[in-house]
Amino acid sequence: MTIRAALLILTCVSMSMAAEPLLAGIATSNITPDTKALHVPLGGYGERQNAPAEGVHDNTLCKALILKQGDRKFALVTVDLLGIPRSLRDETLTRIGATGIASDNLMMLASHSHGSTEMAAMNRKNVFDNKAIGIYDEKLLLFTADRIAEAIITADKKYQPVRVGTVSTKLEGMNRNRRNSPIIDNELTVTKFDGTDGKSVAVFVNWTAHPTFSGPETMTVTADWPGYLQREIEGFLPGATCLYSNGAEGDISTAGAQGPSEFARMEDYGRKLAVKVLDLIQNIETSGNPAFDYSMTTLNLPPHEIPAALKDAAGPEYGLTPENLMPLLDAVSPKSSYLGVLRVGDLVAVSIPGEMASSLGIEIKNALREAGAKNPIIAGLGNEWISYMLPPDEYHKGGYEPGVSFYGDTLGPTVVEQAIDAGKVLLGKTASAK
Repeated sequence: MTIRAALLILTCVSMSMAAEPLLAGIATSNITPDTKALHVPLGGYGERQNAPAEGVHDNTLCKALILKQGDRKFALVTVDLLGIPRSLRDETLTRIGATGIASDNLMMLASHSHGSTEMAAMNRKNVFDNKAIGIYDEKLLLFTADRIAEAIITADKKYQPVRVGTVSTKLEGMNRNRRNSPIIDNELTVTKFDGTDGKSVAVFVNWTAHPTFSGPETMTVTADWPGYLQREIEGFLPGATCLYSNGAEGDISTAGAQGPSEFARMEDYGRKLAVKVLDLIQNIETSGNPAFDYSMTTLNLPPHEIPAALKDAAGPEYGLTPENLMPLLDAVSPKSSYLGVLRVGDLVAVSIPGEMASSLGIEIKNALREAGAKNPIIAGLGNEWISYMLPPDEYHKGGYEPGVSFYGDTLGPTVVEQAIDAGKVLLGKTASAK
């Protein structure tokens, strides 16, 4: 075959793929455990000592958005959880094989709510009986996997053509750097999916801030402010499902919330952010033939390293010492992880398996903008949780975040380099297919 003939075939294949409509299947499931039937430890604070939740303030949910073009599918799944242990991802995959969703086309994103089920309680490799990090419970793992799979299976049964558009804006005064760095990712990015009638069927929101209004003394299940955000948007857009993903929130907290209680403040914050999203949606122009591609590659990680900052807040809070940390890391902390990239229209989402400092997230986003991505985002806490990730100078400053960063001072730059490379490869593929 001549080079000219081969190029002609590739062009025809690309045109054929581009001619296929983009379809979306959307579904929601309730992943809130029954706190009367199950022992449900809440995540994010060692002080809770694996004590069970005493009730439910508001439900924690799973939202599944499956994008389909021709015979290609990609599942974007958001969950109101602190994080995603690999056991939960693996158990979910065993239940959804018939949908065509496998490890290489599944992006699971946790909101990082500190009022949701403790992630270590759903990690089969957690055999250490440490109440501060949470004690494993098979029932919680299987229940949650069942409910997540339910959303994916349901979404796969009801596809419809969609038009897609994305916009971003900067918001002042709604988040802050909790390590007193001047670097803050205050970019709000919203992607809208409209049906053929012009009505929104899904909204995907990316915003960077810790959901920590639910403090260590609060013992009721809650999705924290991301729950209020999603419910408010869905209330103003009947028939639409709102999905939320956090960004590079490793050093970013909320700012500007008001109210006499933590629940009042999380409601105030979620609703204020929802107003910004709803204003932004009015300026989104959608396209019926958006670029669509994805990849899932292996994220190679440096060797485990005991952080010098372990003696700070992280060690005492979670009952960790240099003596007991390394056996725990060897058992539960992976040697490699997942690095996902999704492009749909002007949105390019890079999933990072843990909590990345905002400066690193901004570095990735800026590099991908230079490579042609109009609206790049960091989809934090993606697919699993490995640790915090910081630039070397911040790693050596000490404090809480370096105390739960388990791969040494090269982890941040290592992840950034691979994330940029993966994003550029995908951008090159979609650009050549035009």
